[in-house]
Amino acid sequence: MFYYLDGTVAEILPGLAVIDCGGVGYACLTTNHTLSQLRKGERSKLYTYLNVGESVFDLYGFASSKELESFRMLLGVSGVGPKAALAILSACTPEALALAVVSGDEKALTAAPGVGKKIAQRIILELKDKLARESAATGLDFSGGNAGKVSAFTSKAGEAAAALAVLGYSSQEAAAALKGLDTDALSLEELIRQALKRMAR
Repeated sequence: MFYYLDGTVAEILPGLAVIDCGGVGYACLTTNHTLSQLRKGERSKLYTYLNVGESVFDLYGFASSKELESFRMLLGVSGVGPKAALAILSACTPEALALAVVSGDEKALTAAPGVGKKIAQRIILELKDKLARESAATGLDFSGGNAGKVSAFTSKAGEAAAALAVLGYSSQEAAAALKGLDTDALSLEELIRQALKRMAR
């Protein structure tokens, strides 16, 4: 229904930003990461997600489409609702979430208030399963093995490609962004950051 809101930041409250668009104030539930990028009185754009239920009509807003994509993916995990998804994305950026999933880092996820070990394990398991399905469908080996289209990829590059898939990039986009990067010299996090910079151009 709403793709994004582009207007003036009218209010910034804990977990909430109000965006004035043509005299109408839209209250967007959001993350600490998005709130840190907003300034009251300045123009901003938030990518939105509308959650409609029997007694629910909540609008969520995010500073980047990648944060929105991560939010949607978290909602796709059984047992993860909007509140938990927001808490996770307040505790870690989309890039950090992707790294946590690829590396199986439960602690990065349980750092979010209200997210226990079982939920963290489920998020890692289900999102890794999604990566495995994408890998099988496209022939892009995210495991770091020497298969198919990415036979030259190292294990680190394979992990980086998997992390980019968690962020919503296709296997072809990930392969193109990682091509030519020095996987030996760069850390996994820096490899992902460099690839994201390339795709943002």
